[in-house]
Amino acid sequence: MTEFLGTDWHEKIFTGTWIAGSGETYDVIEPATGETLGRLGSASADDVTAAAARAAAAQKEWAKTTPAERAAVLRRAGALWAEHADELAGWIIREAGSIPPKAALEISSAEAICFESSSLPSHPKGQVLTSNEPRWSFARRVPAGVVSVIAPFNFPLILAMRSVAPALALGNAVLLKPDPRTAVCAGVAIAKVFAEAGLPEGLLQVLPGGLDAGEAVVAAPEVSVISFTGSTAAGRKVGEAAGRLLKRCHLELGGNNALVVLPGAEVGPATSAGAFGSWMHQGQICMTTGRHLVHESIYDDYVSQLAERARNLPVGNPATEEVAIGPIIDEKQRTHVRDILDKATADGGTLVAGGPGEGAFVPPTVLTDLSPSNPAWAQEIFGPVAPVARFSTLEEAAEMVNASEYGLSLGILGDVGMAMDLADLVDTGKIHINEQTVSDEANVPFGGMKDSGNGSRFGGAEANIEAFTETQWVTMRSTIAPYPF
Repeated sequence: MTEFLGTDWHEKIFTGTWIAGSGETYDVIEPATGETLGRLGSASADDVTAAAARAAAAQKEWAKTTPAERAAVLRRAGALWAEHADELAGWIIREAGSIPPKAALEISSAEAICFESSSLPSHPKGQVLTSNEPRWSFARRVPAGVVSVIAPFNFPLILAMRSVAPALALGNAVLLKPDPRTAVCAGVAIAKVFAEAGLPEGLLQVLPGGLDAGEAVVAAPEVSVISFTGSTAAGRKVGEAAGRLLKRCHLELGGNNALVVLPGAEVGPATSAGAFGSWMHQGQICMTTGRHLVHESIYDDYVSQLAERARNLPVGNPATEEVAIGPIIDEKQRTHVRDILDKATADGGTLVAGGPGEGAFVPPTVLTDLSPSNPAWAQEIFGPVAPVARFSTLEEAAEMVNASEYGLSLGILGDVGMAMDLADLVDTGKIHINEQTVSDEANVPFGGMKDSGNGSRFGGAEANIEAFTETQWVTMRSTIAPYPF
């Protein structure tokens, strides 16, 4: 597991080179076993302050490079993800508790994000404007400067890369604060890939750390844009801090996403989609299917078949066994999931399949008979739990979808015409007809509504240019303009 990554990152942070951070070192833990995989350094607020100054200095020269030079770095980075896919996927499996297909998806997505981003340097970035004055008038997009990227543990590589790669491609420097629990596969690996790809020193700095480091990557004066992916509660704090500092902040937050199964939908394929949506990566995805809304005519059959799928999905260590469900990331999250299950049944919910599980593992679980206020229905669980409820009319389904404070992703299964009618009634950032709720591609604008984000988007040229550049107005006359003074 160390051929490409090597060992020079042990007990270090990355500032263009590997150095000792002034924060405490900490163990990298495999969630399935508790085994220590390595030891990382962490950044203090002082480390972040110094990193931001270095990044700002490096960014000035990077912004002057030709589009071809920046594109070449991104293409080389994309090729390196593919070249070292087995080793790097191994880290995602062990450090993040991912099954191999999910780890492979992260690597291929990182590759795709780099190649998609490599087109950004040569993409048109401006407008020719009309003017009532005898002059030329332009609006052009210029690099924002230093971008702070704060990434979570669940899809750690994708959720870091979707901001890191386009920000660099557009001429910015990046301070990356990965979640400390996954700072090798989504921190060390990113640093190694871009260094090998020829990114000049100082443009990417990897700074795992605690609350003080998180506050510092927002507050550093050189930082002009913050890209945060994580929980709604944490995102509110980041947004509040950014607002006080008058900084742009892109927030991609939580979700309690609904899958609506329409009357007449084929139950077998529908439960397959629902199982994937709720239990992929143990439900630790912002787009996870957190609520199954099933038409009353097929509700009983749907619950029965979904529960049968739950009972037949193998659970275990994805590094050593062929399983569908791996470990929950850590003890804190396992306790959270089990507490919600306890409260759900105490509040009248019925446990049809699964349950709290033992140790690092929570099995795929099906719950029914939940009131709208039941925590398993109303909250984002971030665990492998599928709550199911029935509806009778399309209008009722729309009301149930919209009753959540979240608005990230929606899946609708069944008749396309009916699905289109429902799609017009709901407030959500993504709608997938005849697909479940978990989906993303490198070229699509990704984001949510309501408490799932602040309207920002990542992915695709238009959204990425909007996110990581500033608009500058430029005018030009053939001679100096006359003035009355």
